[in-house]
Amino acid sequence: MRLWTLHPCYLDTKGLLAVWREGLLAQKVLQNETVGYRNHPQLRRFRSSADPVAAIGVYLEGIYQEAIRRGYRFEQGKIVQRKLDHQIPCTRGQLLYEWEHLREKLKQRDVDRYLAMESINVPESHPLFHIIEGDVEDWEIRAVSK
Repeated sequence: MRLWTLHPCYLDTKGLLAVWREGLLAQKVLQNETVGYRNHPQLRRFRSSADPVAAIGVYLEGIYQEAIRRGYRFEQGKIVQRKLDHQIPCTRGQLLYEWEHLREKLKQRDVDRYLAMESINVPESHPLFHIIEGDVEDWEIRAVSK
């Protein structure tokens, strides 16, 4: 499961479809409607919100808006709640870590998109997140370097 801190405008089609599907699964987890993925580290920041279901709803709404902008037909009615009165803090280190992770994926999957974003050093975050200074979040699972 990858619930990107990055703004969804950077995702390729495959990434946008995946984050929508994974976000809907996360919504079910946060509503206690499924037994899988309950302890997934990506959910910690949503659970830290005063209203985790609303937080994932705002997240999904951002994904939905990007899909509509691109002409896709995602079903907005699948989002349970779409209002939250605060943003969730996330570190700049996490944002930049994800940026490099996405760029590596795009090099393989969508070279044109990769090249179009080559000059971006600091990407925008998803509107749910407020970027603060700090390293990669402690919940992030990083590949072990060999």
